[in-house]
Amino acid sequence: MLINRQCNILIVGLGLIGGSYAKGLRKLGFNVSALARRQETIDYALKNAIIDEGSVSPDPDLIGKADIVVFALYPHVFKEWIGDNQRYLKKGAILTDVTGVKSCIVYDIQDMLRKDVEFIAAHPMAGKEVYGVENSDEKIFYGANYIIVPTDKNTENAIEICREIALLLQFGAISILSPEEHDEMIGFVSQLTHCIAVTLMNCSDNEKLVDYVGDSFRDLTRIARINENMWSELFLLNKDSLLKEMDRFMEEFKSLRDELAAEDTEGMKEKMRTSTARRALFNKK
Repeated sequence: MLINRQCNILIVGLGLIGGSYAKGLRKLGFNVSALARRQETIDYALKNAIIDEGSVSPDPDLIGKADIVVFALYPHVFKEWIGDNQRYLKKGAILTDVTGVKSCIVYDIQDMLRKDVEFIAAHPMAGKEVYGVENSDEKIFYGANYIIVPTDKNTENAIEICREIALLLQFGAISILSPEEHDEMIGFVSQLTHCIAVTLMNCSDNEKLVDYVGDSFRDLTRIARINENMWSELFLLNKDSLLKEMDRFMEEFKSLRDELAAEDTEGMKEKMRTSTARRALFNKK
């Protein structure tokens, strides 16, 4: 193992994902500190033994002793933080993140970062429809997918440290993608699905729907309860990939609509057979 229990880990951004990282790593015996915007967040995390130390300001001592720093910030805030505070980082520190888009941020961070520290991007494919450290739960990582997103500036050592974090937190499949591959994939499997859920909930203002729906509607709209500030930023930062996936979806949806209008039963059945076969692959995980 490249990471030992004497390692100091700093979480920057103590919301749902940052708090879940902190909770899981501290339970494993690591010294975990955190930076957050609100004192209430730090107080809650200390009271509930999620962190050992915390601050609402970029404390040079907390930053300077961290061997690993995990950033759980909005992309634009992440860049600002590096610009303002990287001078406090310990020589040899490994930085990673949980950001939902990569091409627009990874290269910029690596270009502006000091040469004696390293940033290796990552994306834990996990979450809940609630926010804040009070809802943090390391169990959301158990068996979830984890993506490491290196560039040619990353060392094998940093990639392996990232992999070890994933194993320590009990993620399932660990994949490696380039920033471009990541953003194309995330545009389909995450951002498009959120767009569909949001659109579906905007189709009707009937407040009585809750009395009529079954599990299929609940499952399909689970992610419609959404953080509008974070997701609108992610959509815009991955606009090209997301627009391509939205166009593809609308073409496929129109094809199904046209088959229904033409009473093309066999055409609809073929789509359903394809859907069933492709969805069955997920059951093997």
